[in-house]
Amino acid sequence: MNKKRLIKSSLTLLISALFASHSAIADEFSENVLALKDVFNLEYAANPVVTPDGKHVVYERRSMDIMTDSMRRNLWSVALDGSSHLPILSDSKNHFSPVFSPDGDKMAYLSSKEGKVQIYLKDLASNSTTRVTDIEMSPSSMSFSPDGKYLAFAMFTPTKAKPLFTLGSKPKGAKWAKKPQYIDQTNFQRDGMGMKRPGNMQIYVVPTIGGTPRQITSGTHDHAGSIAWTRNAQQLIISANTKDDAEFDMLNSDLFSIDINTLKVTQLTDMTGPERSPQISPNGKKVAFVGNEDNGKSNQLSQLYVMNVDGSDIENLTNNLDRSVGEITWADNGKGLYFSYDDMAKKNVAYVSLSGKISNITSNLGGTNLGRPYTSGDYDVTPKGSVVYTSSTGDRPADLAIVSKKGVVKQLTDLNGDVFDHKTVNKPELMTLKSSVDNRDLQAWIVTPPNFDAKKKYPLILEIHGGPHTAYGPSYSTEIQLMAAAGYVVLYGNPRGSTSHGEEFANLIDKNYPSQDYNDLMDMVDSAIAKGYVDESNLFVTGGSGGGTLTSWIIGKTDRFKASVVAKPVINWTSMIGTSDIYAFMSKYWFTDLPWNDYEQYWNRSPLSLVGNVKTPTMVLTGELDVRTPMSESEQYYGALRLQGVESSLVRIQGAYHGIAAKPSNLARKVGYILAWFDKYKDEKNAAEKEN
Repeated sequence: MNKKRLIKSSLTLLISALFASHSAIADEFSENVLALKDVFNLEYAANPVVTPDGKHVVYERRSMDIMTDSMRRNLWSVALDGSSHLPILSDSKNHFSPVFSPDGDKMAYLSSKEGKVQIYLKDLASNSTTRVTDIEMSPSSMSFSPDGKYLAFAMFTPTKAKPLFTLGSKPKGAKWAKKPQYIDQTNFQRDGMGMKRPGNMQIYVVPTIGGTPRQITSGTHDHAGSIAWTRNAQQLIISANTKDDAEFDMLNSDLFSIDINTLKVTQLTDMTGPERSPQISPNGKKVAFVGNEDNGKSNQLSQLYVMNVDGSDIENLTNNLDRSVGEITWADNGKGLYFSYDDMAKKNVAYVSLSGKISNITSNLGGTNLGRPYTSGDYDVTPKGSVVYTSSTGDRPADLAIVSKKGVVKQLTDLNGDVFDHKTVNKPELMTLKSSVDNRDLQAWIVTPPNFDAKKKYPLILEIHGGPHTAYGPSYSTEIQLMAAAGYVVLYGNPRGSTSHGEEFANLIDKNYPSQDYNDLMDMVDSAIAKGYVDESNLFVTGGSGGGTLTSWIIGKTDRFKASVVAKPVINWTSMIGTSDIYAFMSKYWFTDLPWNDYEQYWNRSPLSLVGNVKTPTMVLTGELDVRTPMSESEQYYGALRLQGVESSLVRIQGAYHGIAAKPSNLARKVGYILAWFDKYKDEKNAAEKEN
């Protein structure tokens, strides 16, 4: 038995023992349905990079490491005809973010193989590898100079904090309490990181043969994102917010050109919103970037611009596209650009000419968000104009596929056949409906249990996305599929406020969230019930982040649900403004004034204001380290529920930030707790056995 199979076997025993205390969850471990143990067996393709010769694609093969409870990133290669699927760097360490030199002879990548993440350079002809850096902090955003002699990268650069007060007279050998943290930053914490260290993201340049990185930017502002070299390899074009009030004008950023020899900085753009992701055209004369003017709305569309390399003659190429664009890349002939965008819950790749004509290439990107069915996906373009992308099928995580200019699609990988080929996993089914509020078109999806029989009645789980300005779609979701495997019909959708349906639809909740998105979600439930196979006496509701906020709002409005799980919610907007890592953003874009100036608008939109109505048994579930929707929000809601006499429980996921699913064990635990809570209140007599 090889090591991987031994680990999988050990995992089966571990997870089975962990969840065997509840019969409904233990029952799901039959071989033909997805089970909690399978979380550690999942893999997916991400970040495809086509080799300069256009014959292969290098990609990150991401898998779960049961021993470290983390995601592992290795580098693999596959020919564009689907042959020669081979590892480049595949072991217990992380190897990721490949970048090829302009001549195609070398590949730079990031790796943790010697401890801290460093930059390495692989010579493809000799197969030799050079360690390029020896740095303390993790690099990112690597970019080769046009002559291949240098690599530019971004790196957090700490600075020494100046204490306001220091207590002296500590005797030698004395053990005192740790020094206090003195904070005078507005944005002093960041979810996923905790307390921010003093310092900023800065840009560096290092010779590709190795050496000492030279810092190119400086100051008290962040310089992050993609880095573009001018054709003469003398300037870098980067994005930064250098405004004096950058901490409060957080959406704003501009493009700058920096001379790598003199360090002279030239500002190229000055829009009121964010300009980012600069990309130099093949002939070096144009710069493409993504940006928009700040209109003060809670949701704003990013658009694709092109300008001269000196910042003159800015043109908007996607002005007529009512969708946000991202992931831009020049066509090799320089006559246009490829970009991605979400439309009607699907991620697309499209091409736009320099005259503004847009043509769609594929709408099947996805599968790179394992937890919940958010729109996702990556792509790259071959020299001949074919697009390699992470493919969404709805019933398993992302594989690589390629679509030719003529529209012919070929799948290049099969990373999860060992897990899914022998299991019954039903794809999401689109359900369209009209909103009872204003007759708008709405989209929702239903995932039915394995061995589904439409003549029977099934309990239903309504699962609500976060954001609120994000979108669900028909992509694979481990959480949704595990709920379906446990015997539930699972319903999810895009109420007003969701993206991918246009700017106007998203901003129906601008300065008004939660509101009629509640009605849209209830309409989705009613439409699912109308299909005839949902047991109306066995309805359950859950959601995370913004979905947790809406879940707590829903149970304050109706008692039609048998039980709810409120995950990482906002409960009280006033306390949220004082504790979240994005409080400066929310107070500016989600409200019209500060809470002490207009308390009513904060209270009227807080689920805590409705807690007196709640009768639904409710579990509150949040990561202990969460600073996006801090634990204090969940604690005060749990306390309020207990004071109201509501059957309730509080689950604190230890070591977890807002992204609970970052650790595979926590993804499994989250679903396990949700199912255990719902099973506790489910009326078994009215479950799937009940005939129409």
